[in-house]
Amino acid sequence: MDNGSLQRWLHPNASSSHENELPKRLNFIQRINIVIDVASALDYLHQQCHIPIVHCDMKPSNILLDSEMVAHVGDFGLAKFLIGSSLDSVANQMSLAGLRGTIGYAPPEYAMGCEVSREGDVYSYGILLLEMFTGLSPTDDTFRDNLTLHNYVTKALPEQVLEIKDNILLQERESHLGPYSPPHWLFKSDGTFQ
Repeated sequence: MDNGSLQRWLHPNASSSHENELPKRLNFIQRINIVIDVASALDYLHQQCHIPIVHCDMKPSNILLDSEMVAHVGDFGLAKFLIGSSLDSVANQMSLAGLRGTIGYAPPEYAMGCEVSREGDVYSYGILLLEMFTGLSPTDDTFRDNLTLHNYVTKALPEQVLEIKDNILLQERESHLGPYSPPHWLFKSDGTFQ
């Protein structure tokens, strides 16, 4: 794809193979459009396909961006068809040896051998959303000793929402408001003045 993976845009330093490559940055509107595209893809896989498909590895490196910055879900190597009425738990169950997904993105129940499900993809999508708006990967060194990206964001909401958002988004906000914008502590978590 023309614009590579979402991973390259969210974490350009970690995924750049060229030292001279300029950092890629996504503005707020681009991020919203990408999450809408991914949600539409998941809806198609889960609800519109004749046999529902669970991706099982929803993460930024599997989201590809075309020349118009439209997001496409790729890498179906771990995907699973959901077969049968009520989705046949025996066919959809996995062992620990067959753990699906990537640590940090896969739902915790997958590590306990629970069956793959649409809900697992939705969990991974939620982690993807948190990553897109905090700028932090769930596999970041910050997240050790049972601290996860999900817990980190939950603890910060709603009082410290501006403290956890991606600095690129904060810079974008400040550039729109100008140098004389009020300090961030004057804003409520919904963006209105206190």
